[in-house]
Amino acid sequence: MPLTLYAKARLWLLFLLTALMLVSIPARSMALTIGEESGGGVVCYVNASGKHGLIVSRWDMKGHSPGSPEGFFTWDDAQLACRNYVSCDYNDWFLPNKEQLNKLYLNNSALGSFTVSYNHYWSSTVDSAGHVWVQGFGGGFQVLNFKTNSNRVRAMRTF
Repeated sequence: MPLTLYAKARLWLLFLLTALMLVSIPARSMALTIGEESGGGVVCYVNASGKHGLIVSRWDMKGHSPGSPEGFFTWDDAQLACRNYVSCDYNDWFLPNKEQLNKLYLNNSALGSFTVSYNHYWSSTVDSAGHVWVQGFGGGFQVLNFKTNSNRVRAMRTF
């Protein structure tokens, strides 16, 4: 017995609703969470929409400024290290500003892998006298530092 027009429309509607549901389920599950590996690093901040945020490099930058121990950079060299960093073919890394670095500190328990023996990290934020803000990861404080001093560096990118 052939299907009536009403039965065909009903089947078509059921098919359409099922297809729409299958498309929308993966879209909702694609929201990233803090601590999740993604985009060449680890998600360290997600905004309220869940669609945008910050990814930080998994480890401190390798290398060093001349005269500094491994892993320590002057401010100029820290910026260069971040710009030259590539992970999983992502090359849009930057030195985080002081607000971004503080978000990283606030969520660092989900990330781990921060050096605690010397725990100052450079930001890109310069004050009016030419000093630069650093973030302490031991106590969460931010202080001004000379650009010629050496500190640790984490590269960051947005999504």
